[in-house]
Amino acid sequence: MTTYEMQQEIIRLKKEKNICILVHAYQSHDIWEVADFIGDSFGLTQQAAKSDAETVIMCGVQFMAETVKMLSPQKRVLLSNAAAGCPMAEQMDKEMIEQLKEAMPDYKVVAYINTTSELKTVCDVCVTSSSAVKIIKAMPEEKILFIPDCNLGDWVRKQVPEKQIELVHGGCPTHVRITAAEAKAAKAVHPDALLLVHPECRPEVTALADYAGSTTGIMSYAEQSDAKEFIIGTENSIVQHLQMKCPDKRFYPLSKDCVCHNMKLTTLGDVYDCVCGRGGKEIQMDASLIADARRCIDAMLAYGG
Repeated sequence: MTTYEMQQEIIRLKKEKNICILVHAYQSHDIWEVADFIGDSFGLTQQAAKSDAETVIMCGVQFMAETVKMLSPQKRVLLSNAAAGCPMAEQMDKEMIEQLKEAMPDYKVVAYINTTSELKTVCDVCVTSSSAVKIIKAMPEEKILFIPDCNLGDWVRKQVPEKQIELVHGGCPTHVRITAAEAKAAKAVHPDALLLVHPECRPEVTALADYAGSTTGIMSYAEQSDAKEFIIGTENSIVQHLQMKCPDKRFYPLSKDCVCHNMKLTTLGDVYDCVCGRGGKEIQMDASLIADARRCIDAMLAYGG
């Protein structure tokens, strides 16, 4: 079976079986081409909730599929590759944050969406990379404990100086591999290119950027900009996707090492197996876990997230 033939069979089967396929932006382009929705994790979750599909396949990682189940508990939710986790989401556990809350009772815990459902149960507000600044500004509390990504937290803290934001050491092992030396070297090789980075990068890298924002924010910026050359400081799949979207522009990876190995686990064959009914991992969550974990997401939505 060729790539095209497999794609056509996936498209046929998903329509026949009323399946919605969500594809995170870091997936490969052959998977993008069979998607119903493409984007960042929470945006995909919201699209799934609006869909009338009975089954949802998340081509991403574990915490993303859990979030889909939280907002669409009546639907059957599959993670396309059972082994696809997120090291950042798994860095902190419920017990650790409970201890920090006891030690810092005056602080509200703000959790990045890249956290497990269990960890969300002890957090006050959830945020995404695109909504974090807006949400924290909208919160009445002055003291914030931001988890788990200290690089994203530092970026937010600089934009919300009126709040007292404390950080816990943690973050994305993919983005943290990018160094300031690599950024400077890339700018030297491509002096006319704008540097676009994800705020999960180290502060010294983000400080060199012409734009810092979420993955979809980076893509939108590049698509809408009048500039013709861009250095991309996020998962390297975005370089290819932008090359396809904007063939008249040039895109360069900031670092050859900015590769999310968990995202790369998912293949077109995995998606095919899911729609055939013989693959993927079904997400099972009891009602009490969903209710407890959803509270911080509902708080985010209440603040305009």
